[in-house]
Amino acid sequence: MRVASIQMSVVEDDKTAAIDKAVNLIRRCKGADLVILPEIWNIGFLSFDHYIPEAEDQNGPTLTALREAARETGVYLHAGSFVEKDGDHCFNSSHLISPDGDLLANYRKIHLFGYKSRETEILTPGESITVVETPLGNIGMATCFDLRFPELFRAMVDKGAEIFLICSAWPYPRLEHWLMLNRVRAMENQCFLISANCTGLNRGVQFVGHSMVADPWGTILAGGGDKEIIIQTDIDLADLRAARQEFPGLASRVDWLNPTKP
Repeated sequence: MRVASIQMSVVEDDKTAAIDKAVNLIRRCKGADLVILPEIWNIGFLSFDHYIPEAEDQNGPTLTALREAARETGVYLHAGSFVEKDGDHCFNSSHLISPDGDLLANYRKIHLFGYKSRETEILTPGESITVVETPLGNIGMATCFDLRFPELFRAMVDKGAEIFLICSAWPYPRLEHWLMLNRVRAMENQCFLISANCTGLNRGVQFVGHSMVADPWGTILAGGGDKEIIIQTDIDLADLRAARQEFPGLASRVDWLNPTKP
């Protein structure tokens, strides 16, 4: 299957322009099977003063435009994330959209980021692990800071995950952490991992970019630098099955150390 990661720079203070930009970038991915956007790309992760006034429900302008873009291009689309309002709470929320524009899955970021960030003050953490079965494979969803918590990824594997989709707004100076964690989460769980990180500036902070596609051995199949770019490559789940058979790391787990293992 053909996968595409949109490494997008933030458009500050103009959500309509940001949505239009994202839709145009998705159109450039026509022919791909699976496309992913970054974290809170529609207003910028660091635009904390905009979180509440710009929060949307599932019928808001962001998902409405992206559902139509998925239908137009015929792709499975990971919408990145946006600030989703649900009752009295707001979440850092991502959705997987089918080529027919249907909402297949919703993941609300579990590990909110509190280091030099107001995310933990404003948003409510999610409480559910998301793995969705699709014709492309079983897809597990996570967001940015989640990468630092291996137990989440183990739990997704125990629910059958074969492909991790990671939307992110990961800033400098922690580039080396980003590069290592993407590869390690893929390698230790013998899964494909596709990440889409923001790039450019948001409120004076530079995002690291370096979105990537990593295979079950932790090898980077395709990656970007810190400029806006669309990364595309092909992956084959037969390679995942072969890796797990050749080196049965997951099969060697000890049950009493793995409370989530079925």
